[in-house]
Amino acid sequence: MTSNSKKTTHFGFKTVDEDQKAGMVHGVFTNVASKYDIMNDVMSVGIHRLWKDAMMDWLAPRPGQRLLDVAGGTGDISFRFLKRAEGTSSVVLDMTESMLIEGRQRAEAGNMANRLDWVVGDAMQLPFEDNSFDRYTISFGIRNVTRIPDALKEAYRVLKPGGRLMVLEFSQLPNDGLQKLYDLYSFNVIPRMGKLIADDYDSYQYLIESIRKFPDQDTFAGMIRDAGFENVKYRNLSLGIAALHSGWKI
Repeated sequence: MTSNSKKTTHFGFKTVDEDQKAGMVHGVFTNVASKYDIMNDVMSVGIHRLWKDAMMDWLAPRPGQRLLDVAGGTGDISFRFLKRAEGTSSVVLDMTESMLIEGRQRAEAGNMANRLDWVVGDAMQLPFEDNSFDRYTISFGIRNVTRIPDALKEAYRVLKPGGRLMVLEFSQLPNDGLQKLYDLYSFNVIPRMGKLIADDYDSYQYLIESIRKFPDQDTFAGMIRDAGFENVKYRNLSLGIAALHSGWKI
């Protein structure tokens, strides 16, 4: 006897079929691509730049390393990585071509063109051979993946032995009172900013809801271990509004 029931997942606070989510997320980022960098600055009052710099400080790029920057969009992480060490290279992968187009139009992309590749692809099914990269990063993207464990297993597969995973993602504040204040700001201000700046309320409403649905720091660290990574650690940023998770393929 077979079952016709479909697997479901969340799209923000909505429950949707798994096979629908990728297309819905693609639609969100297609809509916001041209204003994505501006909205990041406005929503975080520029603090996202400090978080990304903290990510690079902990990642500590070394000459000759090859990075896979998943959900790399407009290239923020890759540009930082390439500037930190000579002879490095990066592949920026994103499921939304319009985000990659925005990235390729940035001045940094032209200056680093011989060290950069831009690839349309899915985090759950990476178009690369095993043991291909020294470092894997994903910044503010993993919460949008339909099956996060599948993406983490793919990260493990494409990393070389000794390779390192690093994830920067919005997370949960450990203090309930602060979390409530942050939620008041997030749900009442950010979608309205999205409407004002990007003429898109719904996409930013989804993005805020997706943050609230993402696992807390310890739970996500456990998911990384389950994918095979060792020496898994995390650091809170801005009291836990965001967090950096690190793991090694040993």
